[in-house]
Amino acid sequence: MCIRKGCNMSKLNFILLKAVRWSGWPLLPLLLLFLFTGYVMDGRYGLGKILDEKSALTFHRMLHIPLIILVLAHSLPAVYLALQRWGWIKHRDEP
Repeated sequence: MCIRKGCNMSKLNFILLKAVRWSGWPLLPLLLLFLFTGYVMDGRYGLGKILDEKSALTFHRMLHIPLIILVLAHSLPAVYLALQRWGWIKHRDEP
């Protein structure tokens, strides 16, 4: 699968590939922050000293919706492109 102009990629696949790449970068720090706040609430690894449990719980709860949105925006196009690549879904031809 190429990403340069002039290659044999449909517009839909190009947009989906860009969605996977652009959603992956904000997903990474958001996931790390989600895990960090969870470990702070649990008190593991001495992270409870960095942030109090109530603040960590507040931040953790605020991250649920953005995390779900980014996971869906990242994984659904990636799964579709993978199924195409594996031949389970036929490639769409450009009109």
